[in-house]
Amino acid sequence: MLAATLGAALAFGAPAALAGTAPVSPSGAPAPVAKAPGGAKAAAPSSQSATWVAGTRAYLVITAPGDSSAVRSAIAANGGTVFSNYDAIGVIVAHSASSTFATTMRGVSGVQKVGATRTSDVPADAYNPALPANPAQSSTPAGEPVRADMSQIKADQAWAVTTGSASVKVGVLDTGVDDQHQDLAPNFNAADSVSCAYGKADARTGAWRDVDTHGTHVAGTIAAAKNGKGVVGVAPGVKISAVRVAEPGNSFFFAENTICGFVWAGDHGFKVTNNSYYTDPWQFNCPDNIDQAAIIEGVKRAQEYAESKGSLQIAAAGNENYDLAHKTTDTASPNDSTPVTRTITNACLDIPTELPGVVTVAANGSGTTKASFSNFGSGVIDVAAPGSDVYSTLPGGKYGTKSGTSMATPHVVGVAALIASANPGITPAQIRDKLATQANDIACPSDGRCTGTAANNSFFGEGQVDALKAVGSTPPSGKYFENLGDVAIGDNTTVESPITVSGVSGNAPATLKVGVDIKHTYIGDLKVDLVAPDGTVYTVHNRAGGGTDNIAQTYTVNASSEVANGTWKLRVNDNAGGDTGKIDAWNLTF
Repeated sequence: MLAATLGAALAFGAPAALAGTAPVSPSGAPAPVAKAPGGAKAAAPSSQSATWVAGTRAYLVITAPGDSSAVRSAIAANGGTVFSNYDAIGVIVAHSASSTFATTMRGVSGVQKVGATRTSDVPADAYNPALPANPAQSSTPAGEPVRADMSQIKADQAWAVTTGSASVKVGVLDTGVDDQHQDLAPNFNAADSVSCAYGKADARTGAWRDVDTHGTHVAGTIAAAKNGKGVVGVAPGVKISAVRVAEPGNSFFFAENTICGFVWAGDHGFKVTNNSYYTDPWQFNCPDNIDQAAIIEGVKRAQEYAESKGSLQIAAAGNENYDLAHKTTDTASPNDSTPVTRTITNACLDIPTELPGVVTVAANGSGTTKASFSNFGSGVIDVAAPGSDVYSTLPGGKYGTKSGTSMATPHVVGVAALIASANPGITPAQIRDKLATQANDIACPSDGRCTGTAANNSFFGEGQVDALKAVGSTPPSGKYFENLGDVAIGDNTTVESPITVSGVSGNAPATLKVGVDIKHTYIGDLKVDLVAPDGTVYTVHNRAGGGTDNIAQTYTVNASSEVANGTWKLRVNDNAGGDTGKIDAWNLTF
């Protein structure tokens, strides 16, 4: 979420509800998409539709989960159309140009709540969405230095334990993701990517692409590939899917878009989702407002649905340097028309970040300080992470720097993905607990707004996340050697990948750590051996796992009889037809 005085925004200098700053672009990255000033409506897109009329507004119609056919019929009978429908949670997205639609529908049997999601018209683009641009890609020279933010949360040390499992899916609910980026393509999951702009899933190829730069930056912090160039994400072995919830031209995240995104996350097996935004057009949704009450209920149901399916939502706290535990005024809403100043109370919620079950993330500045822009609040903030001057991916193969709680959140999401990788079957509640217990305490600074103890306070919650502690281990000691080169594994073939070890005196240890990252769709086909320099074979995997995908595991081998220096090999034998893959990377720690 962008800092500063943005309308609903958490992004510095933009009116939409993003949570990160404009990028500093030493690599020549494109500037962020210009946003319409508060009060201006988005320009009509080129993809017009004969069914669109001026004055069309979007509504959430809330009913009991299950068969909503009667309510849908009532919508049609009262001047509306059903744009999308989520029977599992009892939420219908309706469009109508009638000024009496909401009032009439509130009187229909079975209808619990009705609320307008905007104070501006639904764009014509909603009926015939244009695909985002697919930017030309630039390349970057080899070199992948460990950045300060990664060292700060010990992600670089956690990688010696696990880089994450490709079976863990992470959803980036944002402005979209450039799936062609050299650092994101290796980990991008197109099959589960989608656009939810306007509140309806659009699974056309490329519909998920970035309409700004924000989502691509977030994605890189989570899972940029460990491929020897650019940057490395916190969890470079997991899969990322783009769920574009921002609309083009303004990057607004309306409630129906968020609802679509959460339902998609639940239905597609996302273990964690990143939510670096708040739901437009209201910075805070108040339950005593008839429209905003419907927004709260609809998004809350969608979040609960996603969690019930095994998905944990992690969200940015926002960038207004605002005490979320002592709300008094909102000067930024509605940001899709003309903001007004209104008095609010703590009953008014910043969503999704203040919904039950959502992990709320504050931003650290340099070291363990509070970032100047970060929102705070006793009982609101769960954990903190680096959020200032974070260097990550930008569309077109580029890189740049952004700041905001938007940038802190993907660090926490990456740590959560590592936790899920190290603990298969872990539940969202258990990940939440582990994020809290493994965070490093940060005491309050000399600032009267910070209340609480070092263990839990209004600035940092439980503290700054620690990737190494979160994966429940310490990194193996000793020298580390790695081969990141891909080696294709064909059917009924044997392949090898070498690592040359030098500078290690004596023999290998009795606890030689062998990190293996193999992408293969049926690991029961595979026999995996470590071959010592003298040709001795140590089997680490022998056709186990059946139809399970991928091997992402660190094995311990007693190699104490082997001289350490020399060329070691990872040998993979595929013993059946029908499934192929590759050695993606492997390492040795002495």
